[in-house]
Amino acid sequence: MSSGEAGEASVPRPRSGPSRGLRSQWAYYRRVFAAYVLGGNSHLTFWHGTPEMDPEAPVDRLGQYYMTFAGKAAYPGPFDDRGVPLLDYRGSIGRQYNPVAIAQYGLGNHSLYSRTGSDEAYRKFLLSADWLTDHLEPNFRDVPVWNHKFDFEYRDVLVAPWYSGLAQGQGISMLVRAHRETSNEKYLEAAHQAFAAFLCSLDEGGVTWEWPDGGIWFEEYIVHPRTHILNGFIWALWGVYDYMLATGDPQAYTLFRRGVDTLVRRLYLYEWGCWSLYDLPGTRIRNVASPFYHRLHVVQLRATERLVALPVLGSYADRWNGYLRNSWYRRRALVRKGLFKLLHY
Repeated sequence: MSSGEAGEASVPRPRSGPSRGLRSQWAYYRRVFAAYVLGGNSHLTFWHGTPEMDPEAPVDRLGQYYMTFAGKAAYPGPFDDRGVPLLDYRGSIGRQYNPVAIAQYGLGNHSLYSRTGSDEAYRKFLLSADWLTDHLEPNFRDVPVWNHKFDFEYRDVLVAPWYSGLAQGQGISMLVRAHRETSNEKYLEAAHQAFAAFLCSLDEGGVTWEWPDGGIWFEEYIVHPRTHILNGFIWALWGVYDYMLATGDPQAYTLFRRGVDTLVRRLYLYEWGCWSLYDLPGTRIRNVASPFYHRLHVVQLRATERLVALPVLGSYADRWNGYLRNSWYRRRALVRKGLFKLLHY
C-alpha cells in the first residue's frame, strides 16, 4: 500500500468554505433539538443507544457479533416497503438508507436470532444482508463500496456519494455471518469485493491510511487532513478480523495485526487526562468524545481485548470507565465538547 497522502489531487474533495461552519452548527443543533426535544425517531436516536459488549460472542470463529446491538435490533422504523431500515435526518436530507445502520440492524438481529432462534430476527438479518449484497457499487477508482447517497456535515461537507471504512468493515461482518448461516456464496463473494477497499490506500479509492512508520488506520470519513476517528477504526478492524476468520486470507491477517499494533501504539493520543477523544482533527481545541462515544470506546476496547488478549487495551478501558464515575470529569468533558462544536464542527 502506498501512503494515503500521495496523489491527493485524484481524491474527490469535500465541500468547505468560510461560512460553512456556522451553517453546519445551526443544522446540527436543529437536528439535535428535533431528536431530543421534539421527540420521535431520528438518525440520532438510532445511533445513541447503550453500548453493550456480548460476552457470549466467540473469539476464534464467527458467531454472535462482539456487541449486542440489542437496541438496533428493536429499531421501530421508519422502514422502506421491504422492511429495510431508513434513518430520518429531518430537514433537507430527510429519510435515507445508511449502510452502517443497515449493517448494525442486521448484526443486532443476527445476535437475537443466535440467542433465541427467532424466525423474525433471522428474516431481518437476511434482509439486511441482501440489501448490502445488492448495493455494493464501484467508486471513483472502481473499488466496490457502500455509498451514502446524501450530503453529510462532518468537519467538511461529505458530498454524495461518499463511502466509509466503518461501513466497509461492518458490512463485511454482516456478509460473512450471512454466508455462515446460509452457505449462499453470493454473500461471501460480496464480502470479497468489499474487502478490496482495505487493500487500497485512500488515493487508490480505498479506506486505508498509512503512517510513515508503517502504522495503518481505517478512516471512517475520507477527509483531508485526516481525522482518525477512534470508534470507526475499531469497528472497521473487527470487519477485517471477521473476514480473516471466514476466509483465512493472509492479507487480512497481516492487516489485522498491523491495525492492532497501531491501535496499541497510538491509544495514548486519545487520552485527554480525564476523558477520551473522539478523533484527532488537529484543531487547537481537542475533540473530546460525547458521553455516548466515551462509553462506546470503553466497550470496544474491552471487546478487542477479548479478541487479541492484550491487557493494555483493558487497562485503557478500566481507566476510561473510571472517568465516567467522576461527575467533575463528566461536566468538564461536556463543556469542552460544546466549545469544540461551537468553534469547529
